[in-house]
Amino acid sequence: MHVQSEYIKSRIRTVPDWPEKGVMFRDITPIFQDPIALRGFMDAFVQRYLGMDIDVVAGIDARGFLLGVTVAYELNLPFVPVRKKGKLPWNSISEKYDLEYGTAEIELHKDACKEGDRVILFDDLIATGGTMIAAANLIKRVGGSLVEVAAIVDLPDLGGSKKIQDVTGVPVYSICTFDGH
Repeated sequence: MHVQSEYIKSRIRTVPDWPEKGVMFRDITPIFQDPIALRGFMDAFVQRYLGMDIDVVAGIDARGFLLGVTVAYELNLPFVPVRKKGKLPWNSISEKYDLEYGTAEIELHKDACKEGDRVILFDDLIATGGTMIAAANLIKRVGGSLVEVAAIVDLPDLGGSKKIQDVTGVPVYSICTFDGH
């Protein structure tokens, strides 16, 4: 793993037994409080997508907004939010999905992308992959084409990245990984 990735990983807090017993929650909030880690992962994302054929950056509510809007700004691209159900004020479509500990629903404005727009999709963490797959489905339904999905953290033991790749055919990129649940 890259030195920068190791530094960022070292700043992520592990909270045992939250939100329920047996879960090792990976809390990314400390990396936003550390200017070196913050610049490190944002620069890594920007450098990865600089010069790539991308039309739109999308981010999943809420931490995916922080990543996606910053990358969109740096690359001079539009940003579209994928929101929790009931948060978008205009004509939208929605998709239900399973979470690690329940179900949820997200939505996207119908005019978020134009037919054929090439999209990068951001969230903070990949666990079981349900949120990313639901967002990918929404983007496809409005005409977008996913280039890649990206996150700060991947939890490969939960199988989300593999599931995303198997279901959507889209590559997955993350800054760091954590073993275990």
